Amino acid sequence: QVQLVESGGGLVQPGGSLRLSCAASGRTFSSTAMGWFRQAPGKERDFVASIRLNNGNTYYADSVKGRFTISRANAKNTVYLQMNTLKPDDTAVYYCAASDKIYAIRSYSYLYDYDYWGQGTQVTVSS
Repeated sequence: QVQLVESGGGLVQPGGSLRLSCAASGRTFSSTAMGWFRQAPGKERDFVASIRLNNGNTYYADSVKGRFTISRANAKNTVYLQMNTLKPDDTAVYYCAASDKIYAIRSYSYLYDYDYWGQGTQVTVSS
């Protein structure tokens, strides 16, 4: 089992920045990728970004490319999501996820790619 705990959410004005953190514990040695998803009220949970833990390759949803950056600190078993130039449409609960699945070329951008989920952290972008 892998336990994931997100932090760093909050209220920010449009154009501002936030950095989310996801701390992993437990059987982290079996994880192959980690990702961030978000869910706005009344909407489905959508892919935001992912990172392969073996080589650091990253993937992003079109809506956040150029504004968000996913990164990892392997020694700390932590993954970050730096969010810049935030927009009201970015308002959602953000979830961290970890995968034990081994894919050669997939981008880990689907819900079923992941085995473990955090509890989520609220991000609200509003003036």
